[in-house]
Amino acid sequence: MKMNKHIRNVLYGFLAWLIPFVTSFFFYTKEGGLRIDIFFFKTIMIIVGSISGAILLISYFKKIDTGYLKEGIYVGMTWLVINILLDLFILIPMSGMSVADYFLQIGLRYIVMPVMSIMIGVALTNKK
Repeated sequence: MKMNKHIRNVLYGFLAWLIPFVTSFFFYTKEGGLRIDIFFFKTIMIIVGSISGAILLISYFKKIDTGYLKEGIYVGMTWLVINILLDLFILIPMSGMSVADYFLQIGLRYIVMPVMSIMIGVALTNKK
């Protein structure tokens, strides 16, 4: 069955959020404390998010034949919105973090998503 690109986009955007979220549970105690240094934890989360995001982007773009730059903008902005909304509704209430602290500590990092997807779009466009 061929999956609609819009459904695939949203599903991959959700997975881009879910993979680091689930990975983070391995670093917390049952009481909610971190098992490792906070800076090491943040580094691991950036690495996990970057690798999983790159793999998902490669998988997504394998099925795109034209309009790479437009697709890069579309995917990146969609994933950015999905990830911020999921964090606002799930992560922030779980962590007790303020919205301002969230954007300073986590939210701004999601700008990497449209940057990566747009750069893939540019690279594929220039390759043709």
